[in-house]
Amino acid sequence: MAQQSWLQRIWKSPSGLAAQEARRVLPFFIMLTLAMMMMYGWSVTELPTVRSSPGTVVMFTLLMIAHVVLYWLSPRWAGRRPHTLIYLVAQGALTFTLTMIIRNIGLTFGLYAALIGGTVGVLGRTRWTVLAVLIELGLSAISFVLIAGASSLGIWALTSGPIVVFVIVYVVMYLREVEAHGQAQILLQELETAHRQLSEYAAQVEDLTLANERQRMARELHDTLSQGLAGLVLQLEAIDSQLSRNNTAKAQSITQQAMERARTTLADARRAIDDLRSGAVTEVDLETAVRQEADRFTAATGLPCDLAISLPLLLAEAVRENTLRVVAEALSNIARYAQAQHVRVNIRPIDHTLDIEVHDDGVGFDPAQISAGHYGLIGLRERVRLCNGTLAIDSAPGQGTTLKVQLPLVVGS
Repeated sequence: MAQQSWLQRIWKSPSGLAAQEARRVLPFFIMLTLAMMMMYGWSVTELPTVRSSPGTVVMFTLLMIAHVVLYWLSPRWAGRRPHTLIYLVAQGALTFTLTMIIRNIGLTFGLYAALIGGTVGVLGRTRWTVLAVLIELGLSAISFVLIAGASSLGIWALTSGPIVVFVIVYVVMYLREVEAHGQAQILLQELETAHRQLSEYAAQVEDLTLANERQRMARELHDTLSQGLAGLVLQLEAIDSQLSRNNTAKAQSITQQAMERARTTLADARRAIDDLRSGAVTEVDLETAVRQEADRFTAATGLPCDLAISLPLLLAEAVRENTLRVVAEALSNIARYAQAQHVRVNIRPIDHTLDIEVHDDGVGFDPAQISAGHYGLIGLRERVRLCNGTLAIDSAPGQGTTLKVQLPLVVGS
């Protein structure tokens, strides 16, 4: 931390001025000090009452120094009532004593004008300021009577009014300018802080956007190319098995199905690329698409797939697309891992959700042991989460597997 200047160390207090405000009022205190130095110089060189003895000069010098030092320390007591009262009493006593030493009308006006200006600066625009200024005006009237007699009160009354008004207006305007500048500095700092936070938020949003886009592209690649190629592999394995048994007719039939699957996969990949480029989503006839997935599954595995599909009239596009992806992923996993004999797919609306259930009677597994690299399941969880749905896997070794997904009919609900 940078070392504080002497001005900051002197003025720093619980209710004192901030460093920027201290720098702003510094010219005022310098000007006040120069005025005091000019009055001091003129007094010790021209006034016989001050030059009458070395002791008087020393006492006058010490009192002027104390008077100026109190002005410089005044910000420390601003707003702290007991300290402010002590400060005002001390400055009033010093001013009165100095006027009694110099006994000069002009310098008396100057000393009390400085006193009133300092009082306004310390107390600010409060009712106590009015009371303090009135007391100091009364003290100045006493000084004038003691210096020039009661006959001087007329001159005092005619002269004090304009001087006091000028001093008060000047100090108030100066303090307002300092306060406005301080507020502007605070607003500037808040603006810089807000700008920095906005920049940080923008960077975070960009990172999240990129991450979400990478996840979306990964899901699209898996649900089109990866699933399509996995199906083709199963069909090629079936062809190889039929050829090894010299069952060319069956092998040729499966080859036709594999060719159709390859065309479908290519079309799905092209549609996904078009969707990524244009941002538009191709509408899906959900029931037809699910039946086609089931037919391909049966053709590749030879396993029957019982379908029970009941769809509402209105279904959000995101729900249609994600339902198809859930069924396709579940059937793909059954074909690759389950060793099942029967498969059942149920899709029906219940309350405000679309329930999707895919069951097989295969070997089952422990859901807690699913590999972190199972990208198909990761993609399913992401799709369900984006739709504010739920996903559950009910399985155990030797007891088959049931995949249950619930998607809200209105996405975002």
